[in-house]
Amino acid sequence: MAEHLVTFEIDGALGIVTLRRPEKFNALDIPMLRTLEAALDTAEAADGVRAVLLCGEGKGFCSGGDVEAWSQMSAADFQVQWVRYGHRVFDRLARLRQPTIAVLSGHALGGGLELAVACDFRVAEAHVKLGFPETSIGVVPGWSGTQRAVRRFGAQTVRRMAIGGEIFLASEALALGIVDRVVETGNAFAAANAWAAKIAERGPLATEAAKLMIAVAEGEESAAATEALASGFIALTGDLKAGVGAFKAKQKPAFSRS
Repeated sequence: MAEHLVTFEIDGALGIVTLRRPEKFNALDIPMLRTLEAALDTAEAADGVRAVLLCGEGKGFCSGGDVEAWSQMSAADFQVQWVRYGHRVFDRLARLRQPTIAVLSGHALGGGLELAVACDFRVAEAHVKLGFPETSIGVVPGWSGTQRAVRRFGAQTVRRMAIGGEIFLASEALALGIVDRVVETGNAFAAANAWAAKIAERGPLATEAAKLMIAVAEGEESAAATEALASGFIALTGDLKAGVGAFKAKQKPAFSRS
């Protein structure tokens, strides 16, 4: 059933989102995107969850978009139902309030790498391969592989993958800044889990604010992040309490700038 394609579990202060389509190397289709979006909404609302791991079941982290799912679409449906909806889900991941770590225990190619790029950090096992092979079958990266990936890793690195067709091993990806840590095969989840646990020990509000400020600097979500930070600050002030209290009492507020 579709709801089992992506699962969300809580382990103490950590949330674990798992892609569960191992027979397809966790290739993404519309039902998976929908359940991934729902899992991210659940993670966002989980008060005690301070960091989130994104994992793939089986031998692959994510092999990208399922060709069978989109190849028969009309151009209009491909644009709206596939590319734009995928962007919405990936943006949801990138803008999750909690820090996120992609656990790359298997290859991350095409849309799978775009998914990993939407996370804050990436831990890869030594055997993992990463790249944007889309042009080899006549399409282009469509889920931020030419946008968010360029902002995070630089245009030349993305050119080498998307235009030059280079597929990087984890060690090469580490040198280029595509992944943050490389561990021995079989150790990605343990390493990511330990890192996430350390993140979870830090001040949660300060961590969320730092993530938002970095997002502003990176151009990830300047308008929403700026308003969220300002609104959060105002919510702590006496002015807001005075204003809301006066509104409820149908009186003129007495602001004190406190």
